[in-house]
Amino acid sequence: MAYIESNMMPLGTKAPPFQLRDTVSDKVLTLDELKGDNATVVMFICNHCPYVIHVNEQLVALAADYIPRGVGFIAISSNDAEAYPQDGPEKMKETALQLNYPFPYLYDESQEVARLYDAACTPDLYLFDKEMKLVYRGRLDASRPKSELPVTGADLRAAIDAILDGRQVNEVQYPSGGCNIKWKN
Repeated sequence: MAYIESNMMPLGTKAPPFQLRDTVSDKVLTLDELKGDNATVVMFICNHCPYVIHVNEQLVALAADYIPRGVGFIAISSNDAEAYPQDGPEKMKETALQLNYPFPYLYDESQEVARLYDAACTPDLYLFDKEMKLVYRGRLDASRPKSELPVTGADLRAAIDAILDGRQVNEVQYPSGGCNIKWKN
C-alpha cells in the first residue's frame, strides 16, 4: 500500500455533484439529498486502509457531534473492488453496520466521483460551506498509525467550528495522508 498525500483541491471550488449507491440502504443518493444545512463533509475512505482504520472511531464521533448541528457527512469508497474485494459493496455494508456509521457509505464503482474531487488517498477529507464551496481539505488531525498522537479530529473540528460560528476557516491546511486510492487499470 503506497502512502500518498491529498492533492489539495483549490479552496472555493464548488462541490462536484454526484449520485452513488449507498451500500447500507441500497438506494441511489445524490449530493443534493445528503448535504447539510450548514456544511457538508465528504470523506473518501475504504475498509482495509490502516490510516482509515486508525481514524474510524473519530469519524463516527465527529458525525455524532455535528450532524445535529446541520453538518452533513458522506463517506465514499472508490477503490477497485475486483482487485481489493474487502473494499467491495458487501464488505462496505458490513463495516458501516459494525461501526455504526451515522452517515451513508457510498460506492463509487466507476471512480468518476474520486476523479471529480481529485481524491488521492484514504482518508481524504473535504469540507464545504452551506453554498457548497470548499473551505477545508486535508487531514483529520496530526495523528497517524504508530505516531502515538491521540486521534482528536482537531483540524477538521476547527474548520467545522469556524463555519458554524460564522468565522473564516484558517487557510493554513495540511494534506491528509494514507493509502492511495486503488485505481482500476
